Amino acid sequence: MAEIVKPLGATKKKVIVGRGASSKGRACGRGHDGQNSRSGGGVRLGFEGGQMPLYRRIARRGFSNYPFKIERQAISLAAISHAYSDGETVSDETLRAKGLLKGKDEAKILADGELDKKIIVDGVRVSASAAEKIKAAGGEIKTVEE
Repeated sequence: MAEIVKPLGATKKKVIVGRGASSKGRACGRGHDGQNSRSGGGVRLGFEGGQMPLYRRIARRGFSNYPFKIERQAISLAAISHAYSDGETVSDETLRAKGLLKGKDEAKILADGELDKKIIVDGVRVSASAAEKIKAAGGEIKTVEE
């Protein structure tokens, strides 16, 4: 049975820099001159060469309403017309059950497409033009129109 042998050049000796000029040529792998070439040189973490560092440029105080932001998912009248039958009620629960509304978002019905069925909208926001189309088809809205 043959032994497995590493190919030539597979392992290299670790280069230890900063041990004099003979270590790895004139500058020992640290480049020519400058702050980083010197022993003990270099800059602290986050230093940007005198420019105001990022952690100081960004405000660290104040209130953000982002965690309480309410996202609304747009749902077209065409999608509602396809998913619902005549006389059904459109609500957040039924939209989730039919797969039209996902996540914790709220829904808003927009007037994209045509509606040829009588539907009842309950507890869902509706745009003004969508409300006109729903009422024209004989439907009913039980929410504040937007």
